[in-house]
Amino acid sequence: MSTNIIDGKAFAADLRAKIAKQVPALPRTPTLAVVLVGDDPASQVYVRNKIRQTAEAGMVSLERRLASDASQEEVIATVRALNDDSKVDGILVQLPLPNQLDEAAIIAQIDPTKDVDGLTETSAGRLFLGKEGLRPCTPTGCVMLAESVLGNLSGKNCVIVGRSILVGKPAAMLFLEKNCTVTIAHSRTTDLPGLCRSADILIAAVGRPQMIKEDWIKPGACVIDVGINRIDAPERGTNKTRLVGDVDFDPAAKIAGAITPVPGGVGPMTIACLLRNTLLASAIKQNVKLADV
Repeated sequence: MSTNIIDGKAFAADLRAKIAKQVPALPRTPTLAVVLVGDDPASQVYVRNKIRQTAEAGMVSLERRLASDASQEEVIATVRALNDDSKVDGILVQLPLPNQLDEAAIIAQIDPTKDVDGLTETSAGRLFLGKEGLRPCTPTGCVMLAESVLGNLSGKNCVIVGRSILVGKPAAMLFLEKNCTVTIAHSRTTDLPGLCRSADILIAAVGRPQMIKEDWIKPGACVIDVGINRIDAPERGTNKTRLVGDVDFDPAAKIAGAITPVPGGVGPMTIACLLRNTLLASAIKQNVKLADV
């Protein structure tokens, strides 16, 4: 079977280009503010990428950095100040936060109209009720990649392995909006491999490296791997590591009709969808009707 390797990097670049073309239609340039607490290396790299790609899309990027020992009150005050800034269209609090901070309480402070990560209770409620709103970035990217391969998703069986509030649950709602038949699977699911084999669209978002094997996949299925796991790579020398997904990619790619790699699959879509949300939030705020993006 010839497998289509889904190039999330190329798809995301195309999406960012479409976003950049829409920016000049707005009277005021959209602004994305990122709050970074501490010096986690992975978070710093991710934030640098966001800042660079925001600028490349023709939008303004603001950064608010706080020390790793910042208090709950300091972080909340920073978020509230950005809420009150009329020039800021989107606010992103980079996760994870240091242990002394209450992530949920801080996210709850974000103005829902600026919640470009789609994580507030208001955003989640609007998604669940089927109302317009800013949707979570990674699940939105999953839907876009599935559509890029399958076109109309109506009637497809979609199995999501993972029930987190960041990916699994919102992904279920988004695929339901596309008229898929959706099943959320998890660690206590009976006959998980058998259930996965029923999927036309299989979303792997469980956080366990290479858990999903080739015999879990329906021949010809579309497999979207959200997992990002770092494992030892002894073949590369002492103390070397490599990134893998939740799917055992090489054998799975021989069975799937289409599959996302790790890295280079879903990951690039997350930032692209963040920029898309910033554009949409700014357009709503400025009462401007944009073409679909």
